[in-house]
Amino acid sequence: MLIPIIMAGGSGTRLWPLSRSLYPKQFLPLAGDNSMLQETVQRLEKLETTQPVTICNEDHRFIVAEQLRTGGMLGKIVLEPEGRNTAPAIAVAVHIVAGEDDPVVLVLAADHVIADTEEFTAVVNKAMPLAEAGKLVTFGIVPTSAHTGYGYIKRGTSVGDGFSVDCFVEKPDAATAEEYLASNEYYWNSGMFLFKASAYLQELEQYRPDIADACKAAVADVHNDLDFVRLDEKAFCACPDESIDYAVMEKTEHAVVVPLDAGWNDIGSWSAMWDVAEKNTDGNASKGDVIHCNSKDCYVYGEERLVATIGLQDTVIVDTKDALLVAARDSVQDVKSVVAELKKANREELTTHREVFRPWGKYDSVDLGERYQVKRITVNPGAKLSVQMHHHRAEHWIVVSGTAQVTNGDKTFLVSENQSTYIPVGVVHSLENPGKLPLELIEVQSGSYLGEDDIIRFEDNYGRL
Repeated sequence: MLIPIIMAGGSGTRLWPLSRSLYPKQFLPLAGDNSMLQETVQRLEKLETTQPVTICNEDHRFIVAEQLRTGGMLGKIVLEPEGRNTAPAIAVAVHIVAGEDDPVVLVLAADHVIADTEEFTAVVNKAMPLAEAGKLVTFGIVPTSAHTGYGYIKRGTSVGDGFSVDCFVEKPDAATAEEYLASNEYYWNSGMFLFKASAYLQELEQYRPDIADACKAAVADVHNDLDFVRLDEKAFCACPDESIDYAVMEKTEHAVVVPLDAGWNDIGSWSAMWDVAEKNTDGNASKGDVIHCNSKDCYVYGEERLVATIGLQDTVIVDTKDALLVAARDSVQDVKSVVAELKKANREELTTHREVFRPWGKYDSVDLGERYQVKRITVNPGAKLSVQMHHHRAEHWIVVSGTAQVTNGDKTFLVSENQSTYIPVGVVHSLENPGKLPLELIEVQSGSYLGEDDIIRFEDNYGRL
C-alpha cells in the first residue's frame, strides 16, 4: 500500500497580500473551489493509498485538521515545532509510518497545481516498480519554457520507465535555461518523491547521520494531542536545516528521475497565477467581481468589492479586505520587498488577514478604533470557544442568526436572534453553538487594550491553555 506524505509547511509570502504567514497559499482556493491542500488530497483518489500523513507547523494545525476533515482524508498530522526544511520533515514522517512491511511513500507538496490528474496517477503507478526496487524516485517536470525560477534535473541513462539522475542544477540564467530546454535532457525539479521508507532512511543515515540521529530522537518520544502527533521539540529543533535534495538526492547513487507532463505549476508568484488561470479573449484572468475595459493580459483578484480596470496591460491587481497590491506582471517577484517592509514595521498585514480562522469558526474585524473594536463572529455547529476572561476589555454580543449558549459569570443561558448579552471586564465567560447551523453574532469590544493576547483561558476544547 502507498502512503502519501504531504508537506504543508511554508509561509507563501510571494503571493502576498492573499497569502500570509498565518494563512498561507496552501490553505487558499487559488486554482479551484477547494484549497490547494484539499486539491492535493483529492489528487490521490485514483491511487491505492492509505490516509495521508500531513506535516505542518504549530500555527496551522487547526486549519489543516479542518480542511482534511472536510475532505474526508484526515489521517495523521505531524507538527513541526520549528521549520527545519524538507529532509528532516520527510524523515520524521517516514519514521512514523515505517513498520515491518516497509511501505512505499509518496512525498507531495500541498501547494502545487497539477491539471491532468489522470496522467499524474499513471506516472506514479509507472514509477512504483522503481521505488519497490529500492530507487529514490523524483518526478521531473517536462519543461514547457526556459524558466529561470526552477531548479533543473539532468537525466542520465535509461532505468526502467525513468532515467538515472546525472545531476541537479540550481536556477539558471536565461541563456542557460534556453540551452537546457533545447537539449531535451533536463527537467524542472518538482520536489515530489517516491521511495520505500527504508531506502530513504538508509541513504539519510549514510550521507547525513547528524540529521538521521536528530530525527530518530525526535520520534522516540512522540505523543498524540487531539488529531496531532507532537515530536520531541528539543531533539527536532537541534536538527540541521537541510533540503532533501542537498541531504540525499544529490549524493545517493540510487536517484532516478521519472518524467511528468501533467500541467504542473508550483504557483510561486502572481504571474504564475495568470499562467494557470482561465482567460478571456483579451488575455485577462479574473476572480471575483471584476470589469475590464480596454485592458489586456491582466490578472485581477477581487475579494469583496467591485474592481474595474481601464486601459491596463500586463498588470496584477489583488484586492483583499485590508490590503491592495498593484504590480506590473513582470515585476511581481518584487513583492518580497513589500513583505520585507511589512516585517520591518511589524505590520499585522504580514501575518494575518482581517478575517481570522479559529478551530471553532472564524471572526472578521469589521471596525477598529482607539478604544473599541467590532467583530463579526461565526461559530461552527457544536463548537465552543474557550472559557476565558479579559483584564482590559468588556464585550457586548448581539446574535444575528442561530442560538448561542452563553456562560456569563455564574450564569449559563441561551441567547437567540436579535438578543444580546454584556460581559464586563474581568468576568469569566464562554460561548457555544448548540445548534446544527452556524451561529452568527456581532461582538463589540471596548476598553484600554484590545489585543488578542488579552485572553486568560481556563478551559479549552482545543488544548490552547
